[in-house]
Amino acid sequence: MKRLPKYIQQTQGKLWLTEDDRDNLKISYKIKEVLFEATSDFQHVMILDSDDFGPMLVLDGAVQTTAEDGHIYNEMIAHVPLILHPNPKRVLIIGGGDCGAAREVAKYKQVEQIDMVEIDELVVKASKQYLPQVSGNLSDPRVNFIFADGVAFVKSVKEKYDVIIVDSSDPVGPAVQLFESAFYENLHRALHDGGIMVCQSQSPIFQPDIMKQSYDRIGNIFTHHQLYTAVVPTYPGGLWSFTIGSKQPLRSVEQVVFDKETKYINQAILNSCFQLPQFVQDYLQGELVSSR
Repeated sequence: MKRLPKYIQQTQGKLWLTEDDRDNLKISYKIKEVLFEATSDFQHVMILDSDDFGPMLVLDGAVQTTAEDGHIYNEMIAHVPLILHPNPKRVLIIGGGDCGAAREVAKYKQVEQIDMVEIDELVVKASKQYLPQVSGNLSDPRVNFIFADGVAFVKSVKEKYDVIIVDSSDPVGPAVQLFESAFYENLHRALHDGGIMVCQSQSPIFQPDIMKQSYDRIGNIFTHHQLYTAVVPTYPGGLWSFTIGSKQPLRSVEQVVFDKETKYINQAILNSCFQLPQFVQDYLQGELVSSR
């Protein structure tokens, strides 16, 4: 019998992936088949076919995106900043190796250039081949794949992009740098005067301290900043946050018309995503402190 990847267990003849979140929470998924498995220079990469979520991208044992709900995260991190920018032409994506965010950005005809800086080429290759539900086997000529360290890349860029999307993994190991003030300062410098950046800012339930830290650090650097949320079932806690930083006042969502073909976001979702639960507002205002 073929050796199973270390993140997969066999119980009563069935395969299970068990994701260990912060050593506090374990989430198990029943797996039909291991579609792809390899170790790159950076991480362990798997594409697993699961019962409920279909094919899923798993990095170092943690679920990143799935065929069933990956569109939620990718649509929310891409469309919200793009629709709020009056005329996005040059877009930078840092991370996003599953190609889902780039696929959504490519729906905007006025976008002329999409630079996708992903450190691990293996993630892109595996996603394009084994996870087309998310990647769409992306082949848009406007997409320029740059396999490099995103932190280092933005240090050398000045006033080049209209929108920057930071599609990062959790702040563990090297990814911690993607949540630091120095990184946000480099993003600010890499944007045009009317530029907008967005990043995922973790779970308001399980990582409220990181959410507030991201919100505060971005607010200290960008003239305007806002936080919005979406529900992504495979992310621990479900509820997930995103933080926008802008050099200019953001357009009101009620003043824009959303007309892209999507599976999750629509005009109503766009109008409501900035309406935050009271406990999230309390965290951001410093009136509630995490007990963790």
